[in-house]
Amino acid sequence: GEAAGGEAAKRELGPWVLHAMRVLARLKRLRGTMLDPFRNRPERRLERRLRAQYERDIEALLPRLCKANHALAVQIAALPDTVRGYGHVKERNAERAGREREALLRRIEATAREREAA
Repeated sequence: GEAAGGEAAKRELGPWVLHAMRVLARLKRLRGTMLDPFRNRPERRLERRLRAQYERDIEALLPRLCKANHALAVQIAALPDTVRGYGHVKERNAERAGREREALLRRIEATAREREAA
């Protein structure tokens, strides 16, 4: 069912769910591999895209890291911790983190321009 606002409503499930969760927990080792049965789900594709973007960001920031932009770089490095949840919650958090990432990158660029002008 759906709750107000079009989001999925919570519902109570039976005791069989505990067995299913134990099985899924054992399969967690497959996550991210070719054997991951959920690898093509939108959430997994989002995770891969965010991971690749994070790696590119860090690789680009490291050579430019200085005292003036260190705090901003740390904030960028911490952004993945804000992308939690499942489904629409994770998507919403990823969008929020993306906006924050863009703002932080603009501030880093401004800091670099200020340093070059000095």
